Amino acid sequence: MTDDALLKQLEESTKDFSRHQAETLRSILQHQRGVRYLQRHLPGAGDHNFLIDAATFRLSVPLSCYDDYADYINQLADGDKCTSDDDHDHRHLLSVDPLVCFFYSSGTSSMKPKLIPYFDSTLSKGASHIAHQGSAAVLRKFFPPRPEVNKRLAFIYADSITTTKGGFKVMAASSFPLHSSSNPNRSLFMSLSSPMEVILGSNVEHQMYCHLLCGLRNSDSIDAIHVPYAIGLIKAMWVLESKWKQLCDDIEKGILCSVINDVRMRDSVVQVLGGPQPDLSNRIRLIFEKKDWGGILSKLWPNVRYIRSVMTGSMKQYYSKLKYYAGEVPLVGGDYFASECCVAINLDIKQPPDLTRFVMLPTAAYFEFLPFDLAENNVVGEETVDVCGVEVGKVYEVVVTTYRGFYRYRLGDVVRVVGFYNSSPLLEFVMRAPKTSNEIVTEGDLMAAMENFQLVLRNTMGMAIEIVEFTSSVDFGSSPKRLKIFIEVKDCDMILQDKLQESNLRKCCSDLEDSLGSIYKVQRNKGEISPLSLSVLKCGSFDRLLKLAIENGTPASQYKPPKIIRNPSIVDVLKENVIVTI
Repeated sequence: MTDDALLKQLEESTKDFSRHQAETLRSILQHQRGVRYLQRHLPGAGDHNFLIDAATFRLSVPLSCYDDYADYINQLADGDKCTSDDDHDHRHLLSVDPLVCFFYSSGTSSMKPKLIPYFDSTLSKGASHIAHQGSAAVLRKFFPPRPEVNKRLAFIYADSITTTKGGFKVMAASSFPLHSSSNPNRSLFMSLSSPMEVILGSNVEHQMYCHLLCGLRNSDSIDAIHVPYAIGLIKAMWVLESKWKQLCDDIEKGILCSVINDVRMRDSVVQVLGGPQPDLSNRIRLIFEKKDWGGILSKLWPNVRYIRSVMTGSMKQYYSKLKYYAGEVPLVGGDYFASECCVAINLDIKQPPDLTRFVMLPTAAYFEFLPFDLAENNVVGEETVDVCGVEVGKVYEVVVTTYRGFYRYRLGDVVRVVGFYNSSPLLEFVMRAPKTSNEIVTEGDLMAAMENFQLVLRNTMGMAIEIVEFTSSVDFGSSPKRLKIFIEVKDCDMILQDKLQESNLRKCCSDLEDSLGSIYKVQRNKGEISPLSLSVLKCGSFDRLLKLAIENGTPASQYKPPKIIRNPSIVDVLKENVIVTI
């Protein structure tokens, strides 16, 4: 299908959202009518003449979260087909389609990712095809291919694959095409500046270094820079800042530094280097020696046309820094695709995060909207509305019924309906939904407060202080409970002179507490919360969290630093790295 045909199909699908949604739900229920999960709530669902309308479906099947599927998913992972030994009809647990593998969720608050079953569903493939191929067509519309400059510097990692007790592979959704030799998308990876051996490596730090090295070797041929999440490019830039001399030496000599010990990766990168390149090395070295990192990406890769990454949600905090590195190169936003299903597509990819809007895809899944009260940081009851009931300006938690085994599933994303594209809701991503009613700050509150805090910190301390990363946790062991914020700054030695000038830091901490949002302020004024605790961490502390997450199964390509930590063991790791606490 041509790009014009794909874009036309996308356009047409948005013109009758309600009809497409009704057809999508009918298709899902008709196809999955025999699954155990549905039959628990819809007696007679296994009948071939089974028909049900959307209203009855919403009335009969309760809202669900991951815990409602955990037992079934564990049984699938273990290789079980039914829920009991005496169940001889082998009814499928969540889907009638064959189970192919499991995907890891991208959530990081617990450090243990959830398993999302991936079923071989023809219907789902059709729905996701139009989403993914449509997204690629949108990108090509803005940036038509150039035969002479045709390589992408992509910071992607295939991640390690684990196997369940039942013999099913577990991987990141983004890694699936990389591990599937028959996948038609595999040809897309031929345009990457890095060889597959780098992408398939097992050490993220070494892979990142090799991505940069291969990208620099092909500096004139790089058309675009791709990274799944904005944090991935920020980390790559930190490597570039600290390792640029070694990178230049490797290019000059045409060999790879001895630190990279993966033989296959070494051999493939040496082949890309193609022998000593002293002229290229000198050209790149001169750029670095100027120590001007503003617009560095366009200086190193003069033909790059855009940088693509997800920059909404918790990634929004990195946008200004990416803008600094990118200079005049456009930052292009990603789509709203979840591990469970595609939700919405970004048709205006050049907009900054604050103005990014996503057009919902009516054939990707059946969508419901659970009203959400930002002032209370919680949903309003458990009664959803469909597309006919949404109101512009209102906030909702997204609920999905998918082709791959989730029914009225709370996705955990809070969005605002800002308008309509034809008849499809136009969404603004607001934040991840709170896990419990005990949470006293939202991700949005925390990010806004920390942005202001950095400005106050610089003005008060009289030095250019850069907060590298931050997170928070509520200590329920304190009486009353206490919010703890942990920060890591770029230059620990400089900022820690005189113990961070504690009196100044204490004043900054007070300003931070005053900007933490209405939920926090109300409880603080009532005396239900102890004064804020602020801890400064050793440099590299958040890298330790990344390593810990990867060791526990989180794919490196999907890692997002948690803004609200709910796992006490992760808090303990941070406490071990505290330099000073106010």
